[in-house]
Amino acid sequence: MPEVAVESNAPKKAVSPWQANLRRLLQHKLAVAAGILFVILVGLCLAAPLWADYIAHTSPNQTHLTETIELDGKQVDVVSPQGVPIGPTWEGRFFLGADPIGRDIMVRLLYGGRNSLFIGVLATLITVLLGGGLGILAGYMRGFTDGVLSRLFDLIWAFPAILLGVALGVSLALGGLKIGPIEIEGGSLAIPILVIAIVYIPYIGRPIRGQVLSLREKEFVEAAQVQGTSSWRIMFSEIVPNLFSILLVMGTLLIANAILLEASLSFLGAGVQPPDTSWGTMIQEGIQRITTSPHLTIFPGLMLVLTVLSLNVFGDAVREVLDPHAAIGQERH
Repeated sequence: MPEVAVESNAPKKAVSPWQANLRRLLQHKLAVAAGILFVILVGLCLAAPLWADYIAHTSPNQTHLTETIELDGKQVDVVSPQGVPIGPTWEGRFFLGADPIGRDIMVRLLYGGRNSLFIGVLATLITVLLGGGLGILAGYMRGFTDGVLSRLFDLIWAFPAILLGVALGVSLALGGLKIGPIEIEGGSLAIPILVIAIVYIPYIGRPIRGQVLSLREKEFVEAAQVQGTSSWRIMFSEIVPNLFSILLVMGTLLIANAILLEASLSFLGAGVQPPDTSWGTMIQEGIQRITTSPHLTIFPGLMLVLTVLSLNVFGDAVREVLDPHAAIGQERH
């Protein structure tokens, strides 16, 4: 006698919006691949001390001008008498070759990546906090506060990011920064972090202000105002939670822009200062030898491209997942 399937009347487990969005994101194969690539790049950069100590046996700033290494059974100069550095050996030491003063490119590439990623991520966090906070304040308070902050956004927005970054970077790199008890030396990594954070404030503040102006007219905000809730509490408890997804998407995309701007500033001498290194400084150091030693620019340029590309692809996928209009469009198709 055939078995009869019996439908279960048990209620299905509710799925939260974030779980549903995560499932949709995991179904986006290109986004998953981009996320995995970014995690691999970050992991490689974080492993820089391990590679330097146990494989390359050198530091990022240690020179090997007069040394030789064994390659295919022969002793080869790290830097030839003509000043041409060795190319990639694909072995432990000088895996990606050396630079004109005998420093290991692979070691410098990983340590430079740590600095580039650190600057990009921290600058983005500061930008999101400052730009998002000022945007919320301008959009909710309106009136005089909105007028002053909007003009500040317009003032920063009026300058191209790279020109404003160079102007601030050069001035702060030469004289440092001192505000009361806080003093930052010109060669500190805090300088490019601060410069990038300031440059991108309106890129976060202006869109957030527009969103808050819309949210301020919603019923839940009016209900909170009727109940006598203070403005600060409404902003933190009612407005901010509704901006979280927007800040997440904008922050992800802004990290890529911050890393790219850091590389541009360092290339122009207004970002990371020697003896520290970054992908931008490595490209700047190798551009003059692009014909004789192309590996000096190819490898840091490739790392920069892969990092920015992976972040942009992943950020675009997150925006599609969190945008309900995009979701409706995909379901129709």
